[in-house]
Amino acid sequence: MTQKAYVDEVLLKVKPSIRMDRRQIFDEYNVDMTKGERFTFVKYANVYTTIDSDVGSDTISDISIDAIKRSSLLNYDELLNKSANAWNINVWQRSLISIDSDDVKPQVAINFARYQLAANTPKDSRMNIGAKGLTGEGYKGHTFWDTEIYMLPYFTFTMPEMARNLLKYRYLGLDGARKKAKANGYWGAQFPWESAWSTDGEMTPPWGSVDIVTGKPMRILSGSLEQHITSDVVIAVMQYLSITKDERFAEEMGYEIILDAAKFWASRLEWDPARKKFVIDNVIGPDEYKEHIDNSAFTNYTAFWCIQKAIAVIDLLRNSNPEIYNGLNLKLKLDEAYQDWISKVNLIFLPKPNEFDVIPEDDTYLQKKIIETAQYQSDGGHAKIFKDYNLQQINDLQVTKQADVLLLVFLFEDLFSDDIKLANWNYYEPKTTHDSSLSFSTHSILASDLNLADTAYDYFERACEVDLGTGVGKSAQGLHMASIGGIWNMIVEGFGGIRVLDGQLRIEPHLPSKWNSLHFEINWHGSLLKIDVYKDTFQVSVLGDAITFINHNEIYHVAANSKIEIPISIEVNVED
Repeated sequence: MTQKAYVDEVLLKVKPSIRMDRRQIFDEYNVDMTKGERFTFVKYANVYTTIDSDVGSDTISDISIDAIKRSSLLNYDELLNKSANAWNINVWQRSLISIDSDDVKPQVAINFARYQLAANTPKDSRMNIGAKGLTGEGYKGHTFWDTEIYMLPYFTFTMPEMARNLLKYRYLGLDGARKKAKANGYWGAQFPWESAWSTDGEMTPPWGSVDIVTGKPMRILSGSLEQHITSDVVIAVMQYLSITKDERFAEEMGYEIILDAAKFWASRLEWDPARKKFVIDNVIGPDEYKEHIDNSAFTNYTAFWCIQKAIAVIDLLRNSNPEIYNGLNLKLKLDEAYQDWISKVNLIFLPKPNEFDVIPEDDTYLQKKIIETAQYQSDGGHAKIFKDYNLQQINDLQVTKQADVLLLVFLFEDLFSDDIKLANWNYYEPKTTHDSSLSFSTHSILASDLNLADTAYDYFERACEVDLGTGVGKSAQGLHMASIGGIWNMIVEGFGGIRVLDGQLRIEPHLPSKWNSLHFEINWHGSLLKIDVYKDTFQVSVLGDAITFINHNEIYHVAANSKIEIPISIEVNVED
């Protein structure tokens, strides 16, 4: 660290004196000044650590000092301009997004989200985004499924090189995931629920807060039971490959992640002779109020999907790239695994909609007691539920912490009809407390899909207020990075109607009535798409190669470096 001092922009040649106090050290300047003169102090500092990939322990001091000397050749304004230019080039001018509305808050929210996502994302693939980013010590800086489900869509569509880095983190963690699977008696890779350094493996603490009934610390079971994280990683990998067509990543890392995840799920299945199906018992789904449940709909469907994708990968590689297949086969014993998957995949138990089109969240959820949940859904209300019930009691109620079945029908919307989606919305939305900031964005996007325009916008505003509203005290332990990623998701995937379905791009906008227009950019197969959404039409401009997309089951082709305009047709569902 070094510093400079100025009086009216004239650099002082006097050196400060050093004064020390208990646990404190000061630089003191004694300067003669006259009324009206301005004193300016500029401190130059940097941070290097021995874990930096380009820094060694024997050179770290020299590198730091050399960098300080270079920086100190510039004054504050010059350094500020240099930083601003870097932000403009690397963030603000990439994949622009603007909202034309009389209310400035939505634009402020998306600018805030993009800033935080850029500032809190490491460029070193040995690290990932913590649930609180770098803004606080909540969750000890650990990484969760938040990255794959709630933040990676932003990076994959707008900064694919950053998305690749974040996914490489999971590849570097494969050995730890394999050790976890082996320790639990399974094959393949079981990814950690909480992770830190890429090779550390599972980092979930074993104990949490005190039970209000027993007075004893509660066991944290997510590290062992919240196994859908393995599917979440594959979901992100498949989305990245669909959007970028990055074959090099697929061959070097992506295929191996998908295949080893499928090996885990195949070994995790248990045969139920009564059902004559393979089941998955004793898990926690996205609804973390429910522990030790059997056949979580989200878990079972995503496990089934993972194995399906792994089978497709092997079929592809055997036919088109036998050299890559042979290398992976030697490493993962794929010939044997493939036969295992083929014999099991179509016998996996997938919870089906009941006579009311409701998909059971798990084997017993629909038989649990129903209570009035409105008091727990208001801002801050979800905290009250743990003053009325302990976790075991909540486990026996039809109360859901965050989007669970609704997340399933959002992520895998092609598996479910609109009637089934709406029936599950009507059933689960009133029972959800949103005791996780992750929940609002999923509800907003799904409401947009269901043409529940007012509800979609209400959830959007609630999500924006998590870290920007009047009750920001809940951000004391750090910002809610998944919710921040969800702001972009709600605008682009919800209101912009962007979705990737079975490798194809779908665009079906739902412009909020409070907005005049929405303008955003995404990357698709190496081309930049500029999408302008208005009240009655939307335009897709392509900078790059020709693309195709789907709109209300119609396929549209856009030639290279051209644009197309399409009318918007939306039936708004009547809301109570």
